[in-house]
Amino acid sequence: MKQFGGIATFIDRDDINTDEIIPAKYLTEITKQALKPHLLEDLRLEDGSFDPHSESVQNATVLVARSNFGCGSSREHAVWALEVNNITVVIAGSFARIFRQNMFNCGILAVELPDEELDRLFGLAPEVRIDVDPAREKLIATDARGTKIECSFSLNPFDRELVAAGGWLAYADGKY
Repeated sequence: MKQFGGIATFIDRDDINTDEIIPAKYLTEITKQALKPHLLEDLRLEDGSFDPHSESVQNATVLVARSNFGCGSSREHAVWALEVNNITVVIAGSFARIFRQNMFNCGILAVELPDEELDRLFGLAPEVRIDVDPAREKLIATDARGTKIECSFSLNPFDRELVAAGGWLAYADGKY
């Protein structure tokens, strides 16, 4: 089964939209691989602290953001850009509905946490490893000093089956 978690990168902002995840000018690409270098390239934070080409972003397999992640258009390209960059988990306060389902369909885990739990995770940044167990609905975040935070989340049974299978296609292959 796929492992969920790893090195986390933190984006302290609400409303990260699909144009910021993958700019619209790349929607004509015909392979997921062509999207890879452009993940988050148009994302800007007010303090200018985010660099999509930094080592911490390039090595991340977990993204942590605030609420309404994936808002905007319902394009699958945004999720594909996460997938091709080995992002296995996105943790946020909430997700745009269609974006969230596209994540599960691609075998990427969307974890929703309340603001208090997100604040605790952001308090560990910047060097954090987050390991996620979808079956137990738990995650453990560990910072560079060894401080650990455990959080619980909930998944509906179907979404849990989708990520366990590796996404919709693998799920359908196994069921039909």
